[in-house]
Amino acid sequence: MNKHELHGGARYLGGKVEKAAGDLADKRDWQAEGVLHQVAGAAENLFGRAQSVAGDVADMTPGLIDEARDRIGDAADRAGAAARHGTGAASTAIRENRTTSVAIVAALGGVALGWLLFARRD
Repeated sequence: MNKHELHGGARYLGGKVEKAAGDLADKRDWQAEGVLHQVAGAAENLFGRAQSVAGDVADMTPGLIDEARDRIGDAADRAGAAARHGTGAASTAIRENRTTSVAIVAALGGVALGWLLFARRD
């Protein structure tokens, strides 16, 4: 809780009391002032809450960036390994000049690429 949340809450509560006193005394100016303080207090309290949330997000951001960097590195490593594996298998198939082997390697490469692009990651 920051100073704006505290001050806004206090001003809102004071406005409630002032409006109630205006209701009891049947004074329109007190009632109007009470409502004005309620609105101003609620706005300041909301501003303070937004500041608190923004601070919490800023505190969490470095950890999220590090986690994203790690995940991207892992995905790049897997993609590189799959590409090396597919290249090696394809060159072997071409050397042996087997049409069936090329088709199988291409299909496996497609499956690997599809898995890399569309697999769920938690």
